[in-house]
Amino acid sequence: MREKSKTAILLVALIAVGILAAPTAMAQNAAPPSLKDQLEAQYRLAKIAFNSGQLTVTEPGTVLVIQQAGIQGVPPGSLAMAPAICKDGVLHPPSRGSGFGASLIRGMSKPSSQESGVSDTRALPAGEKVYVSKLDVNLKKDSIGFRVIECDACNGVSQPSSYQGQVLFQFAKGSLATASVPDVEDTIAKVFAIDTGTAEAQPAQAGAQQPETGAAQPAPAQAPPAQIQLGQTIDQVVAAFGQPERTANVGSKLIYVYKDLKVTFVNGKVSDVQ
Repeated sequence: MREKSKTAILLVALIAVGILAAPTAMAQNAAPPSLKDQLEAQYRLAKIAFNSGQLTVTEPGTVLVIQQAGIQGVPPGSLAMAPAICKDGVLHPPSRGSGFGASLIRGMSKPSSQESGVSDTRALPAGEKVYVSKLDVNLKKDSIGFRVIECDACNGVSQPSSYQGQVLFQFAKGSLATASVPDVEDTIAKVFAIDTGTAEAQPAQAGAQQPETGAAQPAPAQAPPAQIQLGQTIDQVVAAFGQPERTANVGSKLIYVYKDLKVTFVNGKVSDVQ
């Protein structure tokens, strides 16, 4: 009987140890974050949606600044997007073949572009600011795809357009699977640099209605210009105009010289102003 009791206690102890050790083993065996996960943490994606037939950024993401020309922009609703290719740090515009194929499909959606008053395509120039709307990593093809959309609010445009473009970063064969994240980000930065001077939270663009503010708010009242009068004390003048650039004692007179003003004091009070 005693032996059975010892065996039961030992079994319970082993089960308890296994339960306690399970979370640790699972944590040790957890897969590290993928390259795509790490890139999306660095380049937070913007969320977009069609509202009343217009493309709208519903949730802003990381703002990027285009560093090289060559990205072909298409208006909202276009069915084709020919990617520019970045290879060895150099951005190459879409090939003639891809542009031709894209133009055929764009022709099918051209009426909607005309209705929105936006031209069919245009180049997204260096210096323009964009959001990332989609990010793809293909380890087998050693490529990373960025789909971007104009940040109209960041670019300060009077007529929102929300053009989109695509860039395919092509890496050497077999290199992307073992590439370090900093090296990959350095390659991306040659085309898209993170805009450190713009907050991520930008207002929604392209068709988003701005809240009504009612009547125009009056401009803040301007402080009246400082004035000086005969008989004022030295303290009153300094309080209004600050310390003088230089002073001079001429007999019983004390002269304060400002940039465009000369004040003469006699017995500590203003007697003359020039």
